[in-house]
Amino acid sequence: MASILDEYEDSLYRSASVQQSRGSVGIPHSGYVNARLEKETPIFNKQRIDFAPPEKINSLVVSSNQLCMSLGKDTLLRIDLGKPDEPNQVELGRKDESKVYKMFLDHTGSHLLIALNTSECLYLNRSVQKVRALSRWKGHLIESVGWNKFLGSETNTGPILVGTAQGQIYEAEISVSEGGLFSTNPDQYFRQVYTLEEESGPAPVCCLEIERGLEGKFFIIATTRKRLFQFVGKVPEGTEQQGFSSIFAMHADHLPSFREFPANFGFSEIAFYTPKLRSKPHSFAWMMGNGVLYGTLDYSRPDSILSDEQVWVYPSDIDITVNKPISIVLTQFHFLLLLPDRVKAVCTLNGQVVFQDLFLEKFGLLTRMIKDPTVQQIWIHTEKVVFRYHVQRESRDVWKMYMNMNKFDLAKEYCKDRPECLDIVLAKEAEHCFQNKRYLESAKCYALTQNYFEEIALKFIEAKQEEALMEFLIKKLSNLKPSEKTQTTLLTTWLTELYLNWLGILEGDPSQRNLYLDTREKFRVFLSSPKNKDCLFNNRASIYELLASHGDTEHMVYFAVIMQDYERVVAHHCQHDEYDEALNVLSRHRDEKLFYKFSPVLIQHIPKKVVDAWISMGSKLDARNLIPALVNYSQSATTQQINEAIRYMEFCVYQLEETQQAIHNYLLSLYALCRPDSLLSYLEQAGTNPNRIHYDLKYALRLCAEHGHHHACVHIYKVMELYEEAVDLALQVDVDLAKSCADLPEDDEELRKKLWLKIARHVVQEEKDVKKAMACLSSCALLKIEDVLPFFPDFVTIDHFKEAICNSLEDYNKHIEELKREMEEATQSAKRIREDIQEMRNKYGSVEPQEKCAACDFPLLNRPFYLFLCDHMFHYDCLLQAVFPNLPAYKQAKLEDLQKKLAATSQPSKSHHRPKDTDTISLGKGQQSREQIKADIDDIVAAECVYCGELMIRSIDKPFIDPQKYEEEMQSWL
Repeated sequence: MASILDEYEDSLYRSASVQQSRGSVGIPHSGYVNARLEKETPIFNKQRIDFAPPEKINSLVVSSNQLCMSLGKDTLLRIDLGKPDEPNQVELGRKDESKVYKMFLDHTGSHLLIALNTSECLYLNRSVQKVRALSRWKGHLIESVGWNKFLGSETNTGPILVGTAQGQIYEAEISVSEGGLFSTNPDQYFRQVYTLEEESGPAPVCCLEIERGLEGKFFIIATTRKRLFQFVGKVPEGTEQQGFSSIFAMHADHLPSFREFPANFGFSEIAFYTPKLRSKPHSFAWMMGNGVLYGTLDYSRPDSILSDEQVWVYPSDIDITVNKPISIVLTQFHFLLLLPDRVKAVCTLNGQVVFQDLFLEKFGLLTRMIKDPTVQQIWIHTEKVVFRYHVQRESRDVWKMYMNMNKFDLAKEYCKDRPECLDIVLAKEAEHCFQNKRYLESAKCYALTQNYFEEIALKFIEAKQEEALMEFLIKKLSNLKPSEKTQTTLLTTWLTELYLNWLGILEGDPSQRNLYLDTREKFRVFLSSPKNKDCLFNNRASIYELLASHGDTEHMVYFAVIMQDYERVVAHHCQHDEYDEALNVLSRHRDEKLFYKFSPVLIQHIPKKVVDAWISMGSKLDARNLIPALVNYSQSATTQQINEAIRYMEFCVYQLEETQQAIHNYLLSLYALCRPDSLLSYLEQAGTNPNRIHYDLKYALRLCAEHGHHHACVHIYKVMELYEEAVDLALQVDVDLAKSCADLPEDDEELRKKLWLKIARHVVQEEKDVKKAMACLSSCALLKIEDVLPFFPDFVTIDHFKEAICNSLEDYNKHIEELKREMEEATQSAKRIREDIQEMRNKYGSVEPQEKCAACDFPLLNRPFYLFLCDHMFHYDCLLQAVFPNLPAYKQAKLEDLQKKLAATSQPSKSHHRPKDTDTISLGKGQQSREQIKADIDDIVAAECVYCGELMIRSIDKPFIDPQKYEEEMQSWL
């Protein structure tokens, strides 16, 4: 194990050196470089609004990108932040000394409530320019408003809740007409539903919030200076428009549930955080005298929506008696506290101050901080200046806080896109699990880190946690890249060793049977994993050695099957005398090479099953490669066992129609050895045509002769056309067999006669049977009595041959008469031929003056010509031109020679001094020779009509147009 670890470490060092040589930077503990190329922007990025108010800012509210600002005594400024260059100014129209106390803007930015310090309230809708007084609200100093986010619209607020400084909670509704003009009473109603109290009596309602839970349940949160109340109840379906009176009525006789803290600084404020793409708040932060109560909102709880509550005390530099917080805003992971001269951001996960922003004195004291819940922007103002904060990547360091809190799943969730941070979290989680002895979980986490492999492995080895070590190696192996072949090989080998050790320990303990089976299954899954297949295949020799060293033959066979190393599987079964199992493996995988290799062993023990398997393989097996197995088997087997070999050979010959000579020769040898009765039928079925016989004739002849199968030898002699040898051997067996052989050479009468003479001699001399000898004469017409007489002994009387001699004389007489008749017929034929010749000499034809040559179409009588019986007429030279190219070469040469001789005889003699009689004689001889030459030329040229004779038939496949002149002819037609 240590050597494997060392090798793996060396491979890692080699990989690291290669990376460093390429310019990369390695970090020993994690493998990541955490470098910041530029200064990271802060989470809360402040921006001063370029706005110089003409009067001091009294109040500012923002919602849905709509900003409303109260300036001075009587001015209201509305700005659509989507169009900041188009502000809208509205005059309140107040002539008295009243001032704006607070402003409230609903979640849609459509409804604005303006509370005055004279206990009056004004209303302004976004779609109108005129401020209207709410007469029913007069006499109440408004501290808070709970907007209806479920029934409100741009023209109607729906039922809302209003909290006053005297502790009363009122339910009200404000509506604006469709035409944009207010009705006589824009406030539809205004009725008290509850009064909040503390120990000393009614207390101001600092905040109100309405939320809807599951199944029509509503949660109403109301706060005073040091109490947080919850009203929970259902509004009957279809009655939501009637308001929330029924919920408050449930608590008329008893106080609702509330949280109370002893300290207070005269007011409190609650803030909520609503994630993007959600309509319900997720968490809350209540700023009160003792600190900030932070928690989440669980809408599934029956009596209280608040969950996971905890109080974060104020930082040490905040003294509530001197510089108490003014406002609070809640984000996803922080709450921001507004102090008179600064802003502090506290992390909700650990209560630590993570951001502080100090404002200059020239801006004045900070007045209020609010957040636009729709765009998550934070606004702060003084009497002179407005600031805006953008929240950027707030969750960037959350992973670290969750990690320090041991909330590793959340930590990983917030750094899944930052591998260097994820590695740190995984390492911390792995160490935490290891310290708490959760070794398997620790191994899984360690495998995902970039920590040094050998350190982790040694850690588990020292703790004697072999199972956790295996889990670590498995996970590490699954995370390796395909290019990391060395590491993959080492891990695979090490895991195999660990599995085998663990299985060996468990197998010897009966009480651990279930664990053994589970581990065995895991090991088999590991061996058969597609991801490990290539590595295991390339290193199968090492795996086999490990399996063999542990004596685990079961898994050796299993691994061999996975590697498709069926040769090893079959060899294992054969070594353990499991021949049926070996044959099953061969039959299942149908590998012909394995059949060839193991058949010699298997056929010795299960011959019938092996032959059945061969037959099932059909033509996929080459029977020639199985012959050695059959030969070795047949040499020591009994006749019954040899029949199995014959059965397979017959299958090859008759079913597969094999034509290989070796197969037929071997079947022939088996027949000769054990089945003589099948030998002759096989030979006869093979036929007598040597070209269609697939066995070796000479081998077959020698084999049959060695085993004394004479009938088979005679048949082979007949196939080899050795008829004399066939007759000689047949005479030793059966005369009738010899007679059948003697008639075979039908085209060679001399040989046939010779064979019959052999039979006759044998009958006369060996069997001394005269009658049978006479029967031979009747069986063969070629034999005469005079041919067989020399074979008889001198003492034989003529009585035995009387009939044969008479028959022979009669045959001679018939033959003489036949010859006479043929001579007479020949004489008559010769006479008729002479008459036809004479008639042909006197035959003539008439040629008209206008007749033309059939070849050149010119007048026929202008030149020498030929006239054929078919009435075709040709000039001599035209006929010669047509016939000459189609004559055989020897006739062409003869014709040229005759033409030269004819030309020579036509030249006049140069000798003029000879005597007159001599010249006459010479001329006569020359004239006679000239006629003979012409006759020879006619025999060649005019033997037949060129259009009607064989010449035309032979030229039927000749193209009408010469291929070489085809293009020229084609162009002439264009």
